[in-house]
Amino acid sequence: MKTLITGIHAVESALKNDADNISQVWIAESKRNQRVKELIHHAQKRGLIAHRADMKMLDKLAKTRQHQGVVAEYNAPASFDENDLLDLLDKLDSTPLLLVLDGVTDPHNLGACLRTADAAGVQAVIAPKDNAVGLTPAARKVASGAAETVPFVQVTNLVRTMEKLKKMGIWFIGTSDKATGDIYTQNFKTPTAIVMGAEGKGLRRLTEEHCDELVSIPMAGQVSSLNVSVATGVCLFEVIRQRQD
Repeated sequence: MKTLITGIHAVESALKNDADNISQVWIAESKRNQRVKELIHHAQKRGLIAHRADMKMLDKLAKTRQHQGVVAEYNAPASFDENDLLDLLDKLDSTPLLLVLDGVTDPHNLGACLRTADAAGVQAVIAPKDNAVGLTPAARKVASGAAETVPFVQVTNLVRTMEKLKKMGIWFIGTSDKATGDIYTQNFKTPTAIVMGAEGKGLRRLTEEHCDELVSIPMAGQVSSLNVSVATGVCLFEVIRQRQD
């Protein structure tokens, strides 16, 4: 499936990590700085011509002005499915750490979660196919290359997938303001999947019921909740902190 990647960092990362799936690159005539020169060099090394174009053409092509003067046509590989996920877990030689996003609909939040997942060493991000955002150009841009490095697995039935992974020894820890414990008292040293709810709504009832544990993030100020991507970062790096002890 052809899609577009926009932004200097996102296109540069795709050229480094998945150049075989890039078919064309366009760069604004006005962009001549060192970083753009390096991007053109990366493209040429991989046999691609970086076409020069005016900003109006790029605005029309990208359907947004938020492209930083750099656009690439990307042949998105087939998405990962449940079987790919099970195979991936079978081959792991480290303690599994997965991220489940239950109905995140904002592409910027998805992109930010993927970027954080990459930084934390998450082996896969799992999300439902329905009522949730996929890897849109906006999500890829915000992910800054993480969309090409972290397997993003969309599943038809999230609860069924959770049950299969439980049989493989994965412990599902959901975040909820109903929880009696918090992330700092939870043991994350076992194979873990962190389950994050949608923006504003939190976890769906069935998803919450199928979590093994529910935890909260202690809040010291006046706000009652965090943006899902920020909360994801807090939880994932608490897992990392515990596993480094």
